[in-house]
Amino acid sequence: MASIPLHDMPRAASRSRARKNEPAGIGALRLLGFGSLAIPLAGAGLPLTLFVPQVYASHFGLSLATIGFIFFLGRFWDVASDPIVGALSDRTRTRFGRRRPWIAAGGALFGIGSALLFFPPSPVPPLYLAGALFVFYAGWTMIEIPFSAWAGELSAHYHERTRIVTYQQTMRALGLLLVLILPTLIEQWRPADGPLKLHAAGIFILLTLVPTLLLSLGTIGEPAAPARPPQRTGLWRATTLIFRDPLLLRVLASDVAVTAGQSIRAGLIAFFCVSYMGLPQWASGLYLLQFCFGVAAGPLWLAIGRRLGKRETAIAGELAQAAINIALLAVFPDTLWLLIALAVAQGLTQGSGNLMLRAMVADVADAHDLRTGHNRTGLFFSVFSLASKTGPAIGIGLALPLLAWLGFQPRGASAPAALEALKYVFALGPAVAHLISASLIWRFPIDQTRHAAIRAALDARGAPKPEPIPA
Repeated sequence: MASIPLHDMPRAASRSRARKNEPAGIGALRLLGFGSLAIPLAGAGLPLTLFVPQVYASHFGLSLATIGFIFFLGRFWDVASDPIVGALSDRTRTRFGRRRPWIAAGGALFGIGSALLFFPPSPVPPLYLAGALFVFYAGWTMIEIPFSAWAGELSAHYHERTRIVTYQQTMRALGLLLVLILPTLIEQWRPADGPLKLHAAGIFILLTLVPTLLLSLGTIGEPAAPARPPQRTGLWRATTLIFRDPLLLRVLASDVAVTAGQSIRAGLIAFFCVSYMGLPQWASGLYLLQFCFGVAAGPLWLAIGRRLGKRETAIAGELAQAAINIALLAVFPDTLWLLIALAVAQGLTQGSGNLMLRAMVADVADAHDLRTGHNRTGLFFSVFSLASKTGPAIGIGLALPLLAWLGFQPRGASAPAALEALKYVFALGPAVAHLISASLIWRFPIDQTRHAAIRAALDARGAPKPEPIPA
């Protein structure tokens, strides 16, 4: 199909008029029910990073080298399966919809994998952990990718898409907060009981999975599938499509920078509290405080997004986070109050860039559909998921070796210069990443008016409007 450049799209309608033409949208309670599945997904991801490897090493007889190798293979399988599930769910046609069958099957696998992973035998054979992670990640991917694509397809309207993603992201923040409370309390009560922390996280995941899965599958109907299913997309073809879409690449690169900055902060906050501030008792508390205020961040940035637009809001959020991180340079061991204030500010800006970028993926998929004649929303969200997993690996993969090179010692005393280096990396690493993210989308061309023109062209071509059908 002939390409239609974005700059040739009509821009006659003003933003205010485009906003008036948007419908009232899906009810808040229905969106809460739909987005609730993000609670167990987020609740599973945080323990996997914070303490699962440590507990398996300390209490279940596996060596660190073995655990590291198994988790590397598990993450590799997780990354490799994302585009496969995205492309297959795009092509799925059933009377239950395209995304529902994948989420339902993924929910079953995710539950089994969580039970295996968080309630292991003692001692744990290496093959047991490998099998548990294989099932866990398979289920997670089968939920996460179709779930994100479904959210992107629920509405064709610019701000409504941001609103839908905001509900999802708020549920994610709630899941992170709730699952973080459990190990924090256990550390105060029974600090040496690693298996108890593991079991508590598993109970939380399994108790929240079943009701949220039923709510997400039954609260909102899937939109009508495109009349023509997308072409079969092999690995080489999918890679070519991605690298030929400059808008998608810009959003992906921006998200890699965002998540890299977030991973540097998350990975170094405990070192900063323990070694620089001399306050080990605040290591978990500050993180928990940030997530408490992070629950309120979604609605706050949704309101800003409605006023400014996605691109401008994403840039504003990234610049705000850069400023907050730079302000950490003013923190010293006797200024705990300032560190607490910056943690609160960080929570209120938490996920602002991720939220807008995730909503922008569906707009990019519309532009791709108009240009090529093929709807590849699932594939695009699977690639966005890959970017979100690549960023943390880059961020922490750069920060930790840099700190080692600068002389920081996580065990024992470090020289004053090494402690200052820790503070500068902790502050400036995320700040630079957020500035890079803002620069990458500085001239992103799809605003509300241009997206309305894209949707009008798709509707004129005969593409079905992706409005939700009754559940």
